[in-house]
Amino acid sequence: MKKTTLILTALLAATGISAKVTLPKIFSDGMVIQRETNAHLWGQAKASGKVKITTSWNNKSYTTQADADGRWKTAISTPVAGGPFTITFDDGEKTVLRDILVGEVWLCAGQSNMEMPMKGFKNQPVDNSTEDILHSTDNQLRLFTVKRNSKFTPVDDVTGEWRAAAPASVREFSATAYHFGRELRLSLHVPVGLVVAAWGGSACEAWMTADWLKAFPDAKIPATEADIKSKNRTPTLLYNGMLHPLVGMAMRGAIWYQGEDNVPRYSTYADMLTAMVGGWRSQWGIGDFPFYYCQIAPYDYSLVKGEVNSAFLREQQAKAEMMIPHCGMAVLMDAGMDYGIHPRNKHVAGLRLALLALNDTYQIEGLNSKSACFKEATFNNDTVVVSFNRADMWVYGTKGYVSERFEVAGQDRVFHPAKAWIERSKVYVKSDEVPHPVAVRYAFKDWVMGDLYSDGLPISSFRSDNWDK
Repeated sequence: MKKTTLILTALLAATGISAKVTLPKIFSDGMVIQRETNAHLWGQAKASGKVKITTSWNNKSYTTQADADGRWKTAISTPVAGGPFTITFDDGEKTVLRDILVGEVWLCAGQSNMEMPMKGFKNQPVDNSTEDILHSTDNQLRLFTVKRNSKFTPVDDVTGEWRAAAPASVREFSATAYHFGRELRLSLHVPVGLVVAAWGGSACEAWMTADWLKAFPDAKIPATEADIKSKNRTPTLLYNGMLHPLVGMAMRGAIWYQGEDNVPRYSTYADMLTAMVGGWRSQWGIGDFPFYYCQIAPYDYSLVKGEVNSAFLREQQAKAEMMIPHCGMAVLMDAGMDYGIHPRNKHVAGLRLALLALNDTYQIEGLNSKSACFKEATFNNDTVVVSFNRADMWVYGTKGYVSERFEVAGQDRVFHPAKAWIERSKVYVKSDEVPHPVAVRYAFKDWVMGDLYSDGLPISSFRSDNWDK
């Protein structure tokens, strides 16, 4: 009898047919499920068998049927918020998920500045991390980190586990995502779940499918595994290994911190990010879910990316904000470092992403979430007058503001340092070296510390010209 049981178990494993409901790792004990929606669940069960799902928050049952391969998918109705709850799956044998919270779920993706944990990287700390980790215990904030996985073809599951916020879990978790989630918890007073899928050095192209990249011929889709030269930069690989298994997961929206790897390929970034977001939204099938992202912080990218000025990539990111519906960009002009591509002040990145969500998604009034942005430059003899959009509170700098972050150029297209000062809502710029300016730039360099603000938020680097260099 024992031998027969072992043979049967081996046969079931070999054929992929489960004698009991099995679920992807994202659906497990301690998870947060998105509130007030029809949340998709899926998994494996007996081939062609029926699966009964019962939710403890309303004792409602749902029945679905697995296909010939044992795959099933259905949707359940979720309540306002709360927990802990259970979800029971029964196809003749029960599987129970326990300690489930219902609240707000966000996907957090990107490269190293999203991946960077609260403990920092070696020789690269995160500001105030010791105190933040010490006071991080919050059972209503749940964290899930997708393990790095680069795949030639799409896979069905990820590796990871849900953990409640506490010093041991927060220490290893994304600092940007943690600060974002902590601000949501403080303001919304509901459970929050954060799912991080990030890989340092990854290209935007790696998080996209081949179909979405058709408009970008320079993105070389691998035809075979032998074509793969980089696990995190090759197009489609991280979508296949880390994002595809999550598609359909009920969530409120996504935050994104990426762009450093695309600096040398800056010219297509606005279009590419727009295509990526459109692709994600199409596959999730929940409409134009909120998408908020960090503009890369200033840094001397010539140390790692050659001669390309990263201000051109920041410009593309600012352009994308105007192209993608229901999105917003967190400007980090005052949060970079000249000696490090991983800024220490991750709280400001998480906070500004949270402001976008709290204001735009959760409709909390009284917040300013979007930075003022360049509108136009008027050239009056030797002086340039710069005006701004989204600047109802006008613009400001330090006391007695005279900025040296501005440059002007004449018809020769040679830029010279200029002095800038503020009068009410406008910035006036002038250089003795350029009697007849035709172009103006602000902080348009790899490394610079921004010094221009409006209503509490920094203004992005900008230029009035469209010159290639």
